[in-house]
Amino acid sequence: MPSFSAELPDDVWRNWIRHSAALLNSYRDLTGRELIERGGEPEQEAERLLSAPFVVVSHGTEADPLLNYGNRVALALWEMTPAQLLATPSRLTAEPMLREPREKLLAQTARDGFVSGYEGVRISATARRFRISSVTIWNVTDSQGRPAGQAATFARWTFI
Repeated sequence: MPSFSAELPDDVWRNWIRHSAALLNSYRDLTGRELIERGGEPEQEAERLLSAPFVVVSHGTEADPLLNYGNRVALALWEMTPAQLLATPSRLTAEPMLREPREKLLAQTARDGFVSGYEGVRISATARRFRISSVTIWNVTDSQGRPAGQAATFARWTFI
């Protein structure tokens, strides 16, 4: 399998390496668990996270947050390229009638640091609906401790 770095512009890949570390460190700090096996160079950890057999997706801190990370499983599930993902407001991953409960979940996460056990319905870029379950959502901070958004991980989904 080719390196994911070959699939992304250099500046995006460098940002994803930094963001991968923020995702991994924030997850560990908040949950007390590791998301993937840690070790090696930051590029190696970023590749392992991108290749993980479960979804990892995140958005930034904008007023209408844009997706800013999706590993290979997330990109496949949402049927997006990296460029499409980076241009997508995260609210569009849920249908309009499901956005209010999603916002409440994100507010709870902002308050509590992380939430585990969430279940809900999401929609891909091609309008394919799927139910996600056993989801953990957490607040992401950068290497300086500044808010960098929120992320989610899950390994279970069913197309509906």
